[in-house]
Parts: sequence; C-alpha cells; structure tokens
Amino acid sequence: MKLIRYNTPFPRFFDDFVTKELDQLFDTSGFQGHRLPATNVKETEDYFALEMAVPGFAKDDFKVELDQDVLTVSVEKGDNKEEKNDAFVKREFRYHNFSRSFRLPENAVDGDKIAAKYENGILTLTLPKREEVKPKPARTIEIG
Repeated sequence: MKLIRYNTPFPRFFDDFVTKELDQLFDTSGFQGHRLPATNVKETEDYFALEMAVPGFAKDDFKVELDQDVLTVSVEKGDNKEEKNDAFVKREFRYHNFSRSFRLPENAVDGDKIAAKYENGILTLTLPKREEVKPKPARTIEIG
C-alpha cells in the first residue's frame, strides 16, 4: 500500500493532523499526566457501586486495594514485546498505566464484602454498606 500526500493550501495543519498522534494535538491527559478512566458512582440503600470504563484489559491486569477508607484501583501494563518488533504504519491506540483512588464515606462500607467484576470493558466494584448506616424503615411506636 502506498501513502500519498496531497499539496493543500494548509499543509502544516493537515500534515500534523495526519502524522501526529491525537494525544499530541488534543491533550487529554488527566491528573498528574496520566489518563484516568471515566467512572460512574451509584448509591442504593444497600451498597455503593463504582463502574469504570477500562476496555482492552484482562481482569488480571487490575489491582484493587482498600487501605483505611481509601479504595485504589490501578493497572500497570507494559507494551507487548511482540508488538515492539512489528512495523506499524500508524498506531492510534495503546494502553496506559493508571491509578485512581476514591475516599469512601468514613465507616460506611463493609470492606470485607467488597466485590469486583470485569465484563465487556467495565470494571464494577460493589461496596456493601455497613448495617449501621443503612436507612431504617419507618416503624410505629406504641404508647404505653
């Protein structure tokens, strides 16, 4: 396959757009220069749930730790050695390491019952609430 470069009135912009990686043109770097996955946080009466969009990883790539009331999700994945020797004409995706921490509500989560599931590029962490912090149903108190 032969790549053809056309002469245009705006050659520098289009050359940069075609030859530079999108990361360099549109800086999407997050906290401390790392990319952080988009995360949804849900709360129900019984649990909190974190859903992180992290496609392209295997569940063994993730490290999930709870230290006091700080939940940390991280990935350390190097480039595949086979891919380093491949001659790419253009390479637009790669995997980046990240570490993201969440401060949990103090004494609200039962840390021994935290569950994690990775499916279809979404890492879901279920954080059950302690019984003491769950809302109690209304009750009638009899007058004696």
